[in-house]
Amino acid sequence: MATPTIAGALNEHNASRFVVAGALAPALHDIRASRLRARPGLVEVHADPVRFRAAADPRARGLHLSCGAALFNLRLSSVQVGYEPVVRLLPDRGHPTLLASVRLAGPRRSRPEERLLYATSLRPLPGRQPYGDQRPPLPVLQELVEAARLEGAILHLPPPGGGPQTAVLATAGDGPAAWLRAGQALQSLLLHGAVRAVSVSFLYDVRRVPRALEGLNPGEVPQIAVELARTGL
Repeated sequence: MATPTIAGALNEHNASRFVVAGALAPALHDIRASRLRARPGLVEVHADPVRFRAAADPRARGLHLSCGAALFNLRLSSVQVGYEPVVRLLPDRGHPTLLASVRLAGPRRSRPEERLLYATSLRPLPGRQPYGDQRPPLPVLQELVEAARLEGAILHLPPPGGGPQTAVLATAGDGPAAWLRAGQALQSLLLHGAVRAVSVSFLYDVRRVPRALEGLNPGEVPQIAVELARTGL
């Protein structure tokens, strides 16, 4: 089998994969304010100032969370076409709309789990209304905690009550880089949850779920409240 080239990674077919990956990521405030731009050997994730609404998101936190989710999908896509994604967050201070770049290193063969997550990413996932009324099994919850950790975030699971599991996705510190990491973690949770028959409903305003804030450690900043519900046997 021939080794793929970087130029081949950015052909029209693969570029369309990257565009679809970004478009299917969840959008905070229902605004898709990210643009993907192909460069020699890499793909850039830009904020789109035309679609960004500062009134709804004055700190641009939701913008970065949404772009982080698109970035996670972009990483999955690059693996599917045979390349190791090397990510840099906020790579150029001189270009504030450039939020991340993904260099297509390689070659890289996708793992079965990555192929499953990628297939799941190709269909829109519900982000607002959970369905199911049972708490997911503990091994599945632990898997979701690990998925968030691998993205540089912390998924806190307060003691369960009745019904679905309330949780909070937090980061160590705050700011644009932390928001991008939280966005990648959110998309990872959505995809891993869908694969494990768990719906992941997220809420941008964590203050509306005070119970989810229990147990945070000093220095941890809550980014997104989530509700995890078992959807099947």
